[in-house]
Amino acid sequence: MTRPPTAAQRRVIDAADPVTGRLRGTESQLAALVRHGLAFRHPRPPHDHFLTPAGHRTREGTTAGTVPGASAPAPEPARESSGVFTARVGGEEAADTGPARVREVHSAWQGLLELRRMTGTGGAVDRPCAWERTHLVQAAALALEAAGLRPAGAGPEGYRVRATPQPEAVAVREPDATALRECAATLEKAGWQVSEHTEPRTGARYLLASPRRS
Repeated sequence: MTRPPTAAQRRVIDAADPVTGRLRGTESQLAALVRHGLAFRHPRPPHDHFLTPAGHRTREGTTAGTVPGASAPAPEPARESSGVFTARVGGEEAADTGPARVREVHSAWQGLLELRRMTGTGGAVDRPCAWERTHLVQAAALALEAAGLRPAGAGPEGYRVRATPQPEAVAVREPDATALRECAATLEKAGWQVSEHTEPRTGARYLLASPRRS
């Protein structure tokens, strides 16, 4: 990228699907983003365009509500903004759990599997992709919510996903021991390495989860 994107190109980048990075724009806009290394054209029909890692970084630099990396302090629970999907990390108030939300979560998870297929070796979908490694909290929370597990609301019940000081690791807390084991099994099935630990001060059990590389 030799110069910043134009205002029109930036609007296309900002409007990209937040999970898959799928783009919508004119042929000239998309071609320009490809030339600048911010997008790529999928080789299979219908030949849609998607953000590259550099394109995702550009988008995240111009939109609010991105999730810090694992080395950052634990964030506040992710909030939803108009038109942008946000996985439930636990702790949100008055969260919608109706059919529309179920469809939205399913669509986001399928989009993430497609992103894994497009960017993984040999089209494999059993390991997290680069987007998940840079959005650890959101990626882990999406895997849990897509499996039908319940995020915490205002009360203590339900899972909570938070960033940790450890590289490429999130903490998952769930007061119910059976539900915590379900969280572990779900993340392992989704391609994460999971270990269970005990809080030294409280004795509470929690999970550390990291995207599996092989």
